[in-house]
Amino acid sequence: MNVHADQLLTLTQNILLAWGMRADDARTTAELMVETDLRAIDSHGVSMLPMYEKMRKQGTLNMAPSRTFVRDTPVLALIDADRGLGHPVAREAMLLACEKARHSGIGAVGVRNSHHFGATGLYAEMAAQHGMLGFVTSSTSVAGVIPTRGADPLLGTNPIAFAAPAAGHGPFVLDMSTSTVAVNKVKVYALNDRELPAGWVVDGQGRSVQDSALALALCHAQHDGGLTPLGGDSVTGGHKGYGLSVMVQILASALTGGSFSPVRNRQANGPVPHNIGHFFLAINPGAFRDEGELEHDVAQVIDVLKGSRPVHADWPVQVAGDPERAARRERELSGIPMPETLLAQLRAIADNASVPYTLVGA
Repeated sequence: MNVHADQLLTLTQNILLAWGMRADDARTTAELMVETDLRAIDSHGVSMLPMYEKMRKQGTLNMAPSRTFVRDTPVLALIDADRGLGHPVAREAMLLACEKARHSGIGAVGVRNSHHFGATGLYAEMAAQHGMLGFVTSSTSVAGVIPTRGADPLLGTNPIAFAAPAAGHGPFVLDMSTSTVAVNKVKVYALNDRELPAGWVVDGQGRSVQDSALALALCHAQHDGGLTPLGGDSVTGGHKGYGLSVMVQILASALTGGSFSPVRNRQANGPVPHNIGHFFLAINPGAFRDEGELEHDVAQVIDVLKGSRPVHADWPVQVAGDPERAARRERELSGIPMPETLLAQLRAIADNASVPYTLVGA
């Protein structure tokens, strides 16, 4: 069934409010989650609500956190998110990085003691919308990615996002996991009962697992096999994705005081807060060049790439950010497609929260 974004926004916000989230945080979180679905990043939008509900029931997620500054200088800051959902603090951190960059040329903000924050690219794009270059990394809670040559899952999907403004274009927005796919992409395949492409997930002997339900269970088990690093095995460049994943872990968590999932899980006695770390960097192009010059040159790059000859005429060359903008235009009109499995989960969550379930077909 296709669902209009405003209906999904209302339901999501009401659920978050019923869970005890402050009104401004609930609005911010719901908007970011639905925006993610509008862009067809279905793995990181409202399909995350079942996991959030589970974390809340376990007591690991604080729905009314008191965020505090651990460090704050003209150029950088470190924020403790007090075990809250990552969406509100991520927005706050990126906008703060932009403000520091506006005055100092560069701004860096770290966050620790956080949880899942949705689609990384949304926060990098916030910087581009303010005329800045934006760079974002985040650690993740599930150690579901195997290192190159390894059999045990030790790393998260550890995403990277980068955004740049471009004259006459939407911003260039790169948003990627450092694994072949995100574990939540496997979840979307499982919700739709679809077989996985070969090579996304492997077992402890390196054999491909294509049954999406089995693959999802394998990723969450976090003990034998899992997602492959970006590039697959070492022959096809998987060692590069592996290296990028470790880089993200260092920037997002080792630098900020976030956790490393294998160590956290080993030390935990039952469910514990995820202590996810995020890193946000904003660069003011005005510190390097005259006004408008960066945007002009980025536009030139985009024009050359998109004007190049495609292999197939029906599939023109695109740049990062184009597919999401196209999906958003379509879904604003036709609604957000949602599998029956997810709709049933949302109905149950709404019932548990004593919130009216108001989703109808677009």
